[in-house]
Amino acid sequence: MLVSGGGVAGSTVAYWLSQHGYAPTVVERAPALRSGGQAVDFRGPALTVLERMGLLDRVKERDTGIGDCTVVDSAGEPYAVIPAVLYAGELEVLIDELIEILHDRAAEAGVTYRFGDSVTALAQNDQGVHVTFEHAPPERFDLVIGADGAHSAVRRLAFGPEEAFAHYLGCYYAYWEADNHLGLDHEGMATGDGETAALSVFTVKDNRQARVGLLFKADQLLPVDRNDRTAQTKILKSRAAHLGWQAPALLAELDSTADLYFDAMVQIRMDAWSTGRVVLLGDAGYCAAPTSGRGTSQALVGAYVLAEQLAAAGGDHSTAFAAYEHAMRPYVEHHQALGVQGSQYVFARPTQEMFDAMATQVHAPETDPGPEPLLPT
Repeated sequence: MLVSGGGVAGSTVAYWLSQHGYAPTVVERAPALRSGGQAVDFRGPALTVLERMGLLDRVKERDTGIGDCTVVDSAGEPYAVIPAVLYAGELEVLIDELIEILHDRAAEAGVTYRFGDSVTALAQNDQGVHVTFEHAPPERFDLVIGADGAHSAVRRLAFGPEEAFAHYLGCYYAYWEADNHLGLDHEGMATGDGETAALSVFTVKDNRQARVGLLFKADQLLPVDRNDRTAQTKILKSRAAHLGWQAPALLAELDSTADLYFDAMVQIRMDAWSTGRVVLLGDAGYCAAPTSGRGTSQALVGAYVLAEQLAAAGGDHSTAFAAYEHAMRPYVEHHQALGVQGSQYVFARPTQEMFDAMATQVHAPETDPGPEPLLPT
């Protein structure tokens, strides 16, 4: 069985497949584990998955311990505070640290990883899937799981071009590392123009570093290559230079940062997540967009459910894929609705009253968390 993608979804499903007697191989396009990126949080069943993997304590050790975020105007004057509960969930870690933890757990369980390679062609029949790689010789697998992100190569090869499934939400987002020259102590600061751009900075790694996030509106997709850092840097500086406060210094870090993540805010919406012996997992099949705050939870839960359904079906992949989709689709659709809502209000100038009301809803016992799939035991 082949898993394309060595991120959260890929390593998690590979681990659980190994627990059910399968021998998955994970192929990852990057030459090594991902570095950089934003902090991610977990809620509800995602915490259960980590616990069942024996990783909850290990992940808690990496908790960012982040506190509240102070919102300031262009002159640096504070006017609101975002409670940490609104963005850090029950547990928050850096995405690269989570990927490392999941990879190590899967490797400990005997999962094979191939870094620096990718899938370039798929041809399937009743006996399996013939996979062509960029570097390794072709090979046949019983099943192929595409866990290779919103820009999934497996999805493109098996289902068609990305444009058929990617729905642009009208904005872009970027993250990069910076020095903690503001002297922040397990906290964040943010500013915005209330209309087109929002900039934030949070401390990481016990205040030794900071990670900057920028969201900006764009009426349509921009003609920029996802691998062209020079063009991306130019765009980011032009879209946020007017924000004042510490924006010039934070944007200047783009010239020397080792890691920059830049992408359009999109959702992946599909009528079906499988075709024959190929199935999609996580962002590859149902990205909810970062504005949902649920992408990592979806990846963990979806990976667990898919592996469990494959085991329960005793090798009948058609039955397993149908059960996986039946269990996950209401959960995914709820999160995608949150992603659309978030992309619409994230630029609005906030008020303290708004944050206080949102925090009250988070703590209210009657708050509807949305449909959650029943995790098999």
